[in-house]
Amino acid sequence: MEKQYHINLDDSHKAKYAILPGDPGRVEKIAQYLDQPRFLGQNREYTTWIGQLAGEPVLVMSTGMGGPSTAIGVEELYVTGVRNFIRVGTCGGMHLDVKGGDLVIATGAIRMEGTTREYVPIEFPAVANLELTNALVEAAKAKEYIYHTGVVQCKDSFYGQHNPDRMPIGYELNNKWNAWLKANCLASEMESAALFIVSQTLGARSACILNTVWNQEREGKGLDNPRVHDVSKGIEVTIEAIRKLIETDQNQKL
Repeated sequence: MEKQYHINLDDSHKAKYAILPGDPGRVEKIAQYLDQPRFLGQNREYTTWIGQLAGEPVLVMSTGMGGPSTAIGVEELYVTGVRNFIRVGTCGGMHLDVKGGDLVIATGAIRMEGTTREYVPIEFPAVANLELTNALVEAAKAKEYIYHTGVVQCKDSFYGQHNPDRMPIGYELNNKWNAWLKANCLASEMESAALFIVSQTLGARSACILNTVWNQEREGKGLDNPRVHDVSKGIEVTIEAIRKLIETDQNQKL
């Protein structure tokens, strides 16, 4: 097999499971949770390490920020044989119950971005795979971490969220943000919708766990609002979830 154009990987890794952070700087940190981690390659925003869990190869590959690069990464990893994708990233809380340091396990995503519109009509929902999501929930419970499950908002413009009044379309951004709040959306981030939709169309499994950095709604109401940049909890939960998934998949083959 020729190496894929963007991620610069072929199928020699033999991995069916991949952990997808956005930030290339987090890849090595995540890989250290695996057995026998080693650097595999780097091209553009895609930095890749590989290691072992329960005797199976597991990739860790960054996707960069936003839907287009996430979609490309998932598409090309799928061609090389990956069938299970878990995004571990960060988010900003929206629901008042979501505090900095909490985990958010996304069951679905609001498709307020452009990438997925070039895959399926907007009426098609962006939802996570049930088995992978349940594995994340069980791992979070086992570690007794605070977590929330539900819908997240997926956007393309970071500053459209944080400075909507500066934008010519600010009236629409503000109205939609208030609609998401009224619908009890948990948090906002930039990659989940592309991950869910691309995986769905390929017939792969995907899930998403997010470390909450802070919550602008809590800030605006003068509530306690810690800023937490440590992503270790989400990584630990992801590692344990994949370990259980591998063991389950191995038992089903017996």
